[in-house]
Amino acid sequence: MTHVVTENCIKCKYTDCVDVCPVDCFKEGPNMLVIDPDECIDCAVCVPECPVNAIYTEEELPQDQSQFLALNAELAKKWPAITDVKGGFADADEWKEVKGKLKYLER
Repeated sequence: MTHVVTENCIKCKYTDCVDVCPVDCFKEGPNMLVIDPDECIDCAVCVPECPVNAIYTEEELPQDQSQFLALNAELAKKWPAITDVKGGFADADEWKEVKGKLKYLER
């Protein structure tokens, strides 16, 4: 089992989760993070660290976010690892509650 980053991360990209990850399974894209399912050890320490509640266990993934399981696996193969905390986007708080952000995903 793995953890999955969902659309709440898009256009926010807070990196608090990266700081606590013991195996460096996060990958960084232009405007969101994903979790590499081959690296994730299912420790769950990242879940409470996410200020936008974007991280779920695979089994608790909301139905409307199910496409993010495959998307995390796909993008984790393309994007570089992120191991250092960075600031979120300046307008991240404005995007925090926005729904339907998949169309804004930059690959």
